Amino acid sequence: MGAGRHGFGIGRLSRETGCNIETIRYYEKAGLLPAPPRTPGGHRLYADEHMRRLGFIRRSRELGFSLDDIRALLGLADGDNPNCGKVREITLHHLQGVREKISDLGRLERTLTTISAACEGGVAPDCPIIDALYTGRP
Repeated sequence: MGAGRHGFGIGRLSRETGCNIETIRYYEKAGLLPAPPRTPGGHRLYADEHMRRLGFIRRSRELGFSLDDIRALLGLADGDNPNCGKVREITLHHLQGVREKISDLGRLERTLTTISAACEGGVAPDCPIIDALYTGRP
């Protein structure tokens, strides 16, 4: 996985991280992944640090962090003395958002359970599910 003396191309970075090339370029444009040096022919030359940073970004995205949160976390990680308190603050704020989504999904599940239970299926002139969607009441 080493970069070797001369670095490696975007194809290898993509293969080894499982991140598609367009996404890698997007992260560069968004300022999350530093632009690599280029060969005289214009090809990007990535190093192990790019791979490491891309792994951080991918894991953060898998956990649902926003790009702004990832940018802030990377900024904190890039410092000489990362501020764990600030990292924790960002993480707890994100966790609160996750908990709110879980609560919203629970309400959604209960509503769908209620309106689907009111429907017997088959052909009927009045469908309780359609009525609930029109009225907003299960």
